[in-house]
Amino acid sequence: MKPASFDYYAPTTVDEALALLEANGPDSRLLAGGQSLVPMMNFRLAAPPVIVDLNRIPDLAYIEDHGDVVCIGAMTRQRAVESSALVADKLPMLSAAIKLVGHLPTRSRGTIGGSIAHADPAAELPMVLQALDGAVVVRGPNGRRTIAASELFQDAMTTSIAADEILVEVRLPVMPAGAARRGSVDVAGATTVTLGLASIVFAIVRAPQAGWTSASTLVAGFFGLVLIGVFVARQAKATELQRPPPADRLHHRFSSRVRIRPRYSSVLSSPRA
Repeated sequence: MKPASFDYYAPTTVDEALALLEANGPDSRLLAGGQSLVPMMNFRLAAPPVIVDLNRIPDLAYIEDHGDVVCIGAMTRQRAVESSALVADKLPMLSAAIKLVGHLPTRSRGTIGGSIAHADPAAELPMVLQALDGAVVVRGPNGRRTIAASELFQDAMTTSIAADEILVEVRLPVMPAGAARRGSVDVAGATTVTLGLASIVFAIVRAPQAGWTSASTLVAGFFGLVLIGVFVARQAKATELQRPPPADRLHHRFSSRVRIRPRYSSVLSSPRA
């Protein structure tokens, strides 16, 4: 399918973009990487009459080291973050998580600010922002303001960024040295649980308010339970893989693959082996 008709603007400065938002009011939508908005428009799930494209604003793409904080411009491509030596050194959690975002073509277009502003509960970047107690900087008619991650996300796909404001920067505190080696982050598992819980909460709280039918509400709740079940199964499998196999199982695996002669196979089950 193709999107409904819309007016298109491509400003080259943040001030120009803010002026366009003010002139068109709530009818306008900002376009960053387009990896979420464009598919929604193609399927007519979203039909904004005005698009303000931020891709021609070079001042919004950068990765800077500010001592105890790494500042990343909202229009910085996810691929640039993924390949950044500064991010790998100072923000190993972000470096690991961003490799799981979509795939290479989408990361080459998708932006860090666009993913965070979209506020998908299943997305990796909003989770990283919250896990690191980061913040975002937005600009609007009244100037700049900083919003902590704890105050940014209000609901699924909903943030505290006003309709006439633009997310211009992401700020993440530098992780302690060796933090990546002291533990690992199961980003896929955390994402699965987040999406599952969000589906269950939506089915219980929001679906009745939105006028969903009983069958649709049950499907949403069941979907959430299935996702949590998948996470539990993955954790159980991971635990099983980490458990040393019994001696008899080890003997069977090894001898069946190497085809050890019977008179030597007993050595494998010996306590001294």
